[in-house]
Amino acid sequence: MTVNQPLKNYINGEWQGSSASNYLQVVNPATTEILGTVPLSPASEVNAAVAAAATAGKVWRQTPPTERVQYLFTLKNLLEASFTDLAETITIECGKTLTEAKGELRRAIENVEVACGIPMLMQGYNLEDVARGIDEFMIRQPVGVTAIICPFNFPGMIPFWFLPYSIACGNTVIVKPSEKVPLTMEKIFQLLEQTKLPKGVVNLVNGAKEAVDAILDHPTIRAISFVGSTPVAKYIYSRAAANGKRVQCQGGAKNPIIVLPDADIETTVKIAADSAFGCAGQRCLAASLAVTVGEAKDSFTEAIANAASKRVVGYGLEPNVEMGPVISPESKQRIENLIQVGINEGGNLLVDGRNPQISGYEKGNFIKPTILQNINPQGEIARTEIFGPVLGLIHLDTIEDAIAFVNSGDWGNMACLFTTNGAAARKFRYEAEAGNIGINIGVAAPMAFFPFSGWKASFFGDLHGQGRDAVEFFTQTKVIVERWPKNWSRQF
Repeated sequence: MTVNQPLKNYINGEWQGSSASNYLQVVNPATTEILGTVPLSPASEVNAAVAAAATAGKVWRQTPPTERVQYLFTLKNLLEASFTDLAETITIECGKTLTEAKGELRRAIENVEVACGIPMLMQGYNLEDVARGIDEFMIRQPVGVTAIICPFNFPGMIPFWFLPYSIACGNTVIVKPSEKVPLTMEKIFQLLEQTKLPKGVVNLVNGAKEAVDAILDHPTIRAISFVGSTPVAKYIYSRAAANGKRVQCQGGAKNPIIVLPDADIETTVKIAADSAFGCAGQRCLAASLAVTVGEAKDSFTEAIANAASKRVVGYGLEPNVEMGPVISPESKQRIENLIQVGINEGGNLLVDGRNPQISGYEKGNFIKPTILQNINPQGEIARTEIFGPVLGLIHLDTIEDAIAFVNSGDWGNMACLFTTNGAAARKFRYEAEAGNIGINIGVAAPMAFFPFSGWKASFFGDLHGQGRDAVEFFTQTKVIVERWPKNWSRQF
C-alpha cells in the first residue's frame, strides 16, 4: 500500500492540495515501508476549513434531525461495505493486528448507530404553568463549528466518539487526524463524501502543532475534542478554555488491575494478558500494573509470565499474530529506556521483550511482552505511562491496601478487579477513584451508549465522548419562559 501523491485536505466538499512547506512520511511500523507523505498544513488552511464550516452551519442547523441522521444511516452502510479495507489500512499504518483493527472499527460503527438516535437524544423538556399562565421549556441547539484532534493509536475509532454526534446535533466539524496515521481518516472522508453531506459540514485538515494551535485559537470554533497524552491534553485544554471554548480532553493513564486470592487464575491471566499486551499496550485503557493480593501472588505471577512469553508477535496482517509493533522507533526507544528505569529501581525483569528478532521484519518497531516483577510502588516506573507492552507486578496484603494504592496515583482512567466475591467487587467499584471500572473485565471500555469516562489527570473537562455526554457537549441549552396574556393575543 503506497500513496504516490501527498495526502490532501478535504475542505468545503473538495479535496485540496496543501500549500505546506513541510511534509512527514507515513511509515508502516512493522515493515518500515513508506506509505505516503502527509502535509503539515499551515494555519491558513485551518482558517479556510473553519470558514467553510461556519457557512455550511447556517443551513445545516436548520436541517431537521430526522434528515441529518439519514446521512449517518448511509455512512453506517458504507463503513460496513468497506469494513475489511479500512481494518487493513488501520493495521498497515498503525501496527495493530487485523483482529484488533476490526474490533476498533466495530466500535466506531456502534457510535454512528447510537448517534442516529439524535431525534430522541437531543430532545428538551417543558412544563406548563410554572406560574399562572406562564410556561417554561428547555431546548437544545447546536454549538456551531467543532473540531476533533485525533491520536495515532485508534485512527478509526476515536474520531467517532465525537464526529457522528456533532453533525447529528446540527454542528459542523473539522477533523485533524494524527500525522502518524492519516490514511485511515482519508478513506473515511472518502466515504463521508459519498454520503452527499452538504459541502462544509465535515472538513479534514492534516497537520501538526501549527494546525492544532490554529484550531485552539480560532474564535469561530466553539468546541474541541481531543484524545492523547496528558501533557498535550493539559496544553490543549488550558489554551482552548482560555479562548472561551468548551473542551473535552482525554489524557493518559497508568491502569491497575487487582487480583484477589479467590479469582479464577486461568481466566484472569488470559484477560490480563490481552489487556496489557493488546494493541502493543498502546491504548489508554491498557493494564499496565497488576497488583496481586495475598495468596494470588505465586499462581498469577507464574501464569502471566508464561502467557507473556508465548504471545505471538509479528506483522498484524499475518495469521495467528497476537501483537504487532509499536508506532515508531522513537516510541520503541522510550519504552526500552523505561524498562531499564524499572530495573534500576529494583524491579526484577521476569520477561524481557527488548530487541526481539522478528523473522522477515527485522527493521520493524517491535518489542515483545515484558514483565517487571516487584517494582517499587512509589517509583517512577509505577507512576509513569509507558504506552507499550510492559506490565509491572506489585504485591500487597489486603484489598484495602490495593484500593489505597489505586487512589494514590495521579491517573484515574481505569481500574479493574478480579474476584469471585461480590462484596469485594462492590467495595472496589464504590471506593476506587477511576472513571472506568472493570469487574472481571480487562479493558473497561464503555459501549457507545455510555460515556467514555476518566478522572484526575486522565481527563480534562466535564463532558466525555460517546452517548448522552456527547449530546450534551455538542449542544447548548436554551431555556424559554413564555407568557401570553389574552389581551395581547389574537382572538379566534
